[in-house]
Amino acid sequence: QVQLVESGGGTVQAGGSLRLSCAASGRTLYYYTMAWFRQPPGKEREFVATISYSGDSTKYSDSVKGRFTISRDNAKNMASLQMSNLKPEDTAVYYCAADRVSYVRVGVNDYDYWGQGTQVTVSS
Repeated sequence: QVQLVESGGGTVQAGGSLRLSCAASGRTLYYYTMAWFRQPPGKEREFVATISYSGDSTKYSDSVKGRFTISRDNAKNMASLQMSNLKPEDTAVYYCAADRVSYVRVGVNDYDYWGQGTQVTVSS
């Protein structure tokens, strides 16, 4: 079993930056593809970014490409999401997810392990 805990959420003004972290325990993350999803108020959970177990492959949703950067540190069993130039439409609960595969995946149903989420609010 993999337990995931997100941190780093908060309230920021439009144009600002935040860095989310995802700490894992229970298993090494080395064999797991990691991802970030988000769920805006009143909407379904949606894909944000993913990174392969080795870190050599990433994929982003069109809405965050060029503004967000996903990374991982397998030695520390952590993944991160650096968010820049934040917009009010980025307001959501952000979730970290993991799946024991070697390739990137973008579907909510593709991931077996989830954190509890961290709130990000961007004010205009």
